[in-house]
Amino acid sequence: MSPSPWDTTPLDLDAYLSRIRLTGRRPLPPTAATLRTLQRAHTAAVSFENLDVLLGRDMPLDTAALQRKIVHAGRGGYCFEQNLLFAAVLERLGFPVVRHLARVRRGSTRVRRRSHTTLVVEADGRPWLCDAGFGDEGPLEPVPLTPGATVTTGDWTWRLELEPPAGPAPEQWALRSLHPDGWFDVYSFRPEHHAPDDFESAHYWTSHHPRSPFTGRVVVQRGDDHARHTLTDRTLAVRYADGRLLRTELAPDEVVHVLRGTFGITLGAQDAVLLQQRVAELT
Repeated sequence: MSPSPWDTTPLDLDAYLSRIRLTGRRPLPPTAATLRTLQRAHTAAVSFENLDVLLGRDMPLDTAALQRKIVHAGRGGYCFEQNLLFAAVLERLGFPVVRHLARVRRGSTRVRRRSHTTLVVEADGRPWLCDAGFGDEGPLEPVPLTPGATVTTGDWTWRLELEPPAGPAPEQWALRSLHPDGWFDVYSFRPEHHAPDDFESAHYWTSHHPRSPFTGRVVVQRGDDHARHTLTDRTLAVRYADGRLLRTELAPDEVVHVLRGTFGITLGAQDAVLLQQRVAELT
C-alpha cells in the first residue's frame, strides 16, 4: 500500500476530543456508533465560519494549522478546514477515509465549481457519507452511502440519491435535505479520489475569488436538532423544519456578541474590534 499523501501526525487527539466535549471517551473503536458520536459532537461544538476570509488572513490546510485554529484557539472554520481536520481524526482512530470535492447546489440546478469538501468513511463494513463542515444544511450524523438512504436527526431529514450518468459525465451522488415544500438539493459529488493539491486549489478560489460566496461578507452557520442558525453580515436568521423563519438585524457590536454566544466562537479582544469594524464597513 502506498503511503498516504495526508500528513496527520501533528494531530493531538486528546486535545481534539476535549474541544468537542468528548473528554474521557477513549477508546473509540472504528465503528459506525463511534462515527456517529464523533460527527454529532463535532457539529455541536464547531461552527461553520469564514471570519479569516473576511479579514484577509492566510488559512493553511495542514493538520498542524487546522489544529491551532479550531482545537487550540476555539475557532470554527469552513468546509475545507473542518472536514480535513475531521478526516485526520478519523484516520488516527483507524477509519478508512476518502476525501472528496463536491459541487454545492443549495437548490440550484446550475453546475457550480467544486467548492466543498466532504468525506466517505468506512465503518462496520460499509461506506458512509460523513460531513462535519457544511454548515446549516449539513447532516448532523453520517448517512449510509446507499441509494435512497435516509437519516432523520431531531426535526431534520436527509437522503442520498445516486444520479445516473448524464451524457459523458459519470454517475454522481446527491445529498438532499427535506424542506416543507419537498426535497432540497444540498450538494453532489462523484466517487473520485483527489490529491491534496486539488483541495488547495479549490480552497484558494473559495477564499480569494470575488465571485466566491465567502469573500466580502460574514457567513457563519450552525445547525442542531431543532433549528438552523445563520449569520450573514448583520442578519441573524433562525430556520425551523416547519418552515418558520425568524430574522434579526444586528448592530456591529451585537454581531460580535452573537458570534461568541449563539455560535460559540472564541474571539480575542483584537479580533472582536477588527470584525466589528469590518462589519460596519460592509453595511
